[in-house]
Amino acid sequence: MVWPEPTPVAEPTVLRTHLASTEFRGEGWERLNIVSAAMRRVVPVDVLVGSGSGPRPTLYLLDGVEAQPTSDWITKGGAREFFADKPVDVVLTSGGVGSMYSDWQRYDAKLGLNRWETFLTEELPPIVEAHLGSSGRRAIAGVSMGAQGAMMLAQRHPGRYRAVAGMSGCYSTADEVGRAVTRITVGSRGGNVENLWGPPTSPEWMAHDSLLGAESLRGTAIYLSAATGFPSVPDLISIAQSPDILDALGTAGGGVALEAGARDCTARFADRLAQLDIPATVEYTPTGLHAWPDFSAQLGPAWQTMAGALGVAGE
Repeated sequence: MVWPEPTPVAEPTVLRTHLASTEFRGEGWERLNIVSAAMRRVVPVDVLVGSGSGPRPTLYLLDGVEAQPTSDWITKGGAREFFADKPVDVVLTSGGVGSMYSDWQRYDAKLGLNRWETFLTEELPPIVEAHLGSSGRRAIAGVSMGAQGAMMLAQRHPGRYRAVAGMSGCYSTADEVGRAVTRITVGSRGGNVENLWGPPTSPEWMAHDSLLGAESLRGTAIYLSAATGFPSVPDLISIAQSPDILDALGTAGGGVALEAGARDCTARFADRLAQLDIPATVEYTPTGLHAWPDFSAQLGPAWQTMAGALGVAGE
């Protein structure tokens, strides 16, 4: 397969994955610029260095559909503050807009070259874990698109992660709901969903479905959460403090629908795990939109489950 030239490129021909440079971004916060042979470009990765002496476990924390140049987990989700006193190193990628954190079958005119599964499971861990002096224990978590991506990677690579957490996500890709969510996710950022795994009748859509592949999660600690779509107090405060309240109300309306959908998706996945007698911690909160004030509130309970599996204190 010949990939068109993506931009920006690290070199005219990228043949070797390696750590190109590091940047100090703040106390306990470092950026690694990694040349990826799979992605054929430099991929910036932020690292939040944990407390205490090493070696520490590693948590890979995936962003939602917007996947900004600096992860929303840092700029909006409070991850830097939350993990400042936790004995875990947190790794956050950036720039995976609408990518599903998957390996795409074809280059996309809008979203470019995406080989995120290869990058996250094969290229990144040896570099970042060696750089941090990791204990070798790892977990993966995400929100919204990142929740689906985290579960998908854990399901497709059994035993790689001791724990996985999905917050406000959808976990099917092969049924009607899953196909619709995937189309919306990719299409909302201008991508052509058939460049992802081919047409929806393709076996790849089934291969990435975590409901169908749930058995491979046996033995992995699982945390799931979703809200109802009813605004919480932090949501109302956020809307009231917005410089454009009308726009914020419009966004909140979208958050209602998205979170209601995530709630249904989460319930269906939790039912599937229960049918298979696979333990999972599932939390349904009575209020909350598909928005960062509510996502950040889910981080603490998710960490409790992941910390236990990683063998560190959850407080």
